[in-house]
Amino acid sequence: MIKNRVNFLRKQFDEFKIDGYIIPKNDAYFSEYSSPDRLKILTDFSGSAGFVIILKKENYLFVDGRYVIQAQIQSGKYFKIIEIPKFSTQSILKRIKKKLLLGYDPQLFTNLSLKKKFSKDFNLLPISENLVDRVYKKNLKKNIFSFYNLDDKISGEGMKSKINRLIKIMKSKNIDNIFISAPENVAWLLNIRGKDSPNSPIPNCKIILTNNKKIYFFSCPKKINIIKKHKDYKKITFCTYSEFTKVINKLKGGSFSIDSSTCSITNEKLITALFNINANIDPCYTLKSIKNKLEIKGMINAHIEDGLALTRFIHWIKNINKKELTEVNAQNKLEKFRKLNKNYLFPSFNTIAGTGSNGAIIHYRSTKETTKIIKKNDIFLCDSGGQYKFGTTDVTRTLCFSKQKQSIKNIFTRVLKGHIAVAQTDLNVFKTGKQIDIRARKFLKESGLDYPHGTGHGVGFFLNVHEGPQSISKYNSIQIKKGMILSNEPGYYKKNHFGIRIENLVYANQINNKLYFENLTLAPIEKDLINYKLLNKSEKDYLFRYHLNIYAKYSNSLNKKERKWLATLI
Repeated sequence: MIKNRVNFLRKQFDEFKIDGYIIPKNDAYFSEYSSPDRLKILTDFSGSAGFVIILKKENYLFVDGRYVIQAQIQSGKYFKIIEIPKFSTQSILKRIKKKLLLGYDPQLFTNLSLKKKFSKDFNLLPISENLVDRVYKKNLKKNIFSFYNLDDKISGEGMKSKINRLIKIMKSKNIDNIFISAPENVAWLLNIRGKDSPNSPIPNCKIILTNNKKIYFFSCPKKINIIKKHKDYKKITFCTYSEFTKVINKLKGGSFSIDSSTCSITNEKLITALFNINANIDPCYTLKSIKNKLEIKGMINAHIEDGLALTRFIHWIKNINKKELTEVNAQNKLEKFRKLNKNYLFPSFNTIAGTGSNGAIIHYRSTKETTKIIKKNDIFLCDSGGQYKFGTTDVTRTLCFSKQKQSIKNIFTRVLKGHIAVAQTDLNVFKTGKQIDIRARKFLKESGLDYPHGTGHGVGFFLNVHEGPQSISKYNSIQIKKGMILSNEPGYYKKNHFGIRIENLVYANQINNKLYFENLTLAPIEKDLINYKLLNKSEKDYLFRYHLNIYAKYSNSLNKKERKWLATLI
């Protein structure tokens, strides 16, 4: 039980003379999916972002707007749920007169993350042993899977070429050594993949690259047998994490580059003891965000194959008797449609299949305990994605099974208008995610409505379904460049009633100096929820062309009933 775990944790406070303890969502690799997921172990909260402060008498779980409802359901009995950035740690704990001493694991925090979360109002004490691990050790056992090489015919660029590009950047900035601490960046740079995440082909590892191309590779020794034998990796020095200090001590040069978002306080302290830090952002983020021609081709093909499964699923759920159909039944059926494709590997994230009020929980996950029967009058939101051998997908569709109120159709249509506005963006004029985000929200805001999440995130190539630095949000000023892939997903959520979201993946394409978004996702949009009187001619033409393209792609692969239904959408 949550209560027992929290109490066991509190019993350790006297040993370290602390007033409280901080637990983040991430593990030591700072990836989206944590293993172990200490936050979930302690709180039962399964969202992808958040942190906890346990005090001697109170517990606080801090989450952003996407997860407030979910956190309340999963953890609200034992934790006070605090929405960030509406409220900060300082604003919540300022009533406590004394300056709190909070313990934390320095391997799970960066200096940047601590500064963002905690001001000078707190004293922070690094504790080398993680206190949550003492609480629930049986959850910390891990399966060991080997890393493997991604062929250049799939990646579109060899490891040597990528390293040469990175070395060029290093020399231009007088960087002698770079610590690449984000596993997804190592995966991109060295063209390797792994199985250390349930939904991304991430190889949990870190490297140090010197400006004379020497590579020190840190990981679990049991995972590297396959890649050690590959010809491309013969010159790499493979190390255990216990050898990190030894490697640092023998490196030459005076300067080091680290990534402030993934270099732990522990590792930064070791590096700064011997070197000057002259850069704080890993260049690999930007390099890998711009996909090459083969990567784009792979993503297009992955979406064509994924779209067929989605189209068949939408037809199936629209026409099946709903009396005994649950959310879990629906997500399992979608998975079966995807598994019919030999190139499909596994989901790119946990499917969100929420009917009625569950659809209003932005990152809801249906389980056997929470699943609801999908009723005929419900609005059903399904957000899912797949990892294919040559690409990553992510798509959301909102569906209905009976005639809906005009007010709901109006909201759906305003979400759709925002979705189309993003898709039709002139990227030569609206160059950043911040500018594009305004276009997405415009039509909802005309009715005093909005949504508490970004409009779009960057997407990896057979990697993380969420990756930066580009995104479409109120705060992102990264310029959109040719080859970048993003999601386009405005929405609206009415607590305890319904959720609406329409999501496609798009990529920035360029013809004759004109930069524009081109759709990757091919799946029908729910026409029964549209109020056509709110659409202008350009928007109607967009929908016609979009559904015509889907019909042209899939008509020969569908059965007679599916094909007839799809034709009615044009």
